[in-house]
Amino acid sequence: MNSSHTIRSIQDNIALVIKGKTHVIEMAVVCLLARGHLLLEDVPGVGKTTLAHSLARSLGCSFKRIQFTSDLLPSDIVGVSMFNRQKQGFEFIPGPIFANVVLADEINRTTPKTQSSLLEAMGEAQISVDNQTHPLEQPFMVIATQNPAEYHGTFPLPESQLDRFLMRLSIGYPTLKEERKVLERPYSLHPAETLEAVLSAQEVLALQARVDQVHMEESLTDYLLAIVQATRQSELLSLGVSTRGALGLSKAAKALAVVRGRDYCLPDDIKELAPIVLSHRVMLN
Repeated sequence: MNSSHTIRSIQDNIALVIKGKTHVIEMAVVCLLARGHLLLEDVPGVGKTTLAHSLARSLGCSFKRIQFTSDLLPSDIVGVSMFNRQKQGFEFIPGPIFANVVLADEINRTTPKTQSSLLEAMGEAQISVDNQTHPLEQPFMVIATQNPAEYHGTFPLPESQLDRFLMRLSIGYPTLKEERKVLERPYSLHPAETLEAVLSAQEVLALQARVDQVHMEESLTDYLLAIVQATRQSELLSLGVSTRGALGLSKAAKALAVVRGRDYCLPDDIKELAPIVLSHRVMLN
C-alpha cells in the first residue's frame, strides 16, 4: 500500500465538501492515524459536523451520530441490558458508541454525568455495563463538536474529559473566495453523503501501525519533554500537561511524519502540533 497516495486521497476526498480548510483536514487525518480523538470547537454553522461526517464517509467505516442534549442519559450512549423473555435472561443492547467513528455533536450541551460516560470508551476502547466489559470496534475515533463556553446552555467539559482528546481544532470562517464556492455549488442538506469511501477499516489499521514504526531521535524526545515540563513549572498555569498529553504529542508528531511522507520526525513537527495537542490540557491560574 502506498501510504502517501492513500493519505492524500483521504484529504482530497474530504476537500470536495470542506472548502479551503486544508490544514484542518490534514490535522484531522493526523489525529486518526495517531489513534486519537478530536474536539472541534467553533461557532455554529461553520462545518464541524460536516467535517466529521466527511471523514467517516471517506474511511468506509461504520458511523454513528449522538446529539447531546440536557436530557441525554449515559445508557443512551453506551447501551443497556434488557430482559429477553424468550431467552429468560438479560441481553446487552449496544448503544451508538459501538461504531468506528462516533460523532458527539454539541458535547457540552449535556450534563457532566453523561459526558463522563465517554471516558472509558475514549481511554480504553471498551465500555463496562453491569460488570460486563464490551470491546469497541477498531479503528475507533470520537469526534466531538462544541460551541464556545460562553454560549447559553453549555456545560464546560471537565479536565479529565478534555485530556482524552488528542487535539482541539477550530475550523474558522471561510474566506470570501471559499464561501463563494460553497454558495455556487448545488445545495444539499447532506453534502457528505455524496462522498465515496477511499479506503477500508483494515487499511486504516495498517496506516496506524505504520505510525508506530516512525523514528524519533532522542534529542527530539528531550525537546518534547522540555515543553511538557515547562507547562508544569510555569507560574502562569495551575494545571500543566499530563503524561497522557506528552504521549499524545509524541504519537501526533509521528503521525504527521507519515502524512507528509516521512519515516522520521522533525523538530518542526512538534513545534507545529504543540498548540493544538497541548492547549486544551493546561489551565491558567
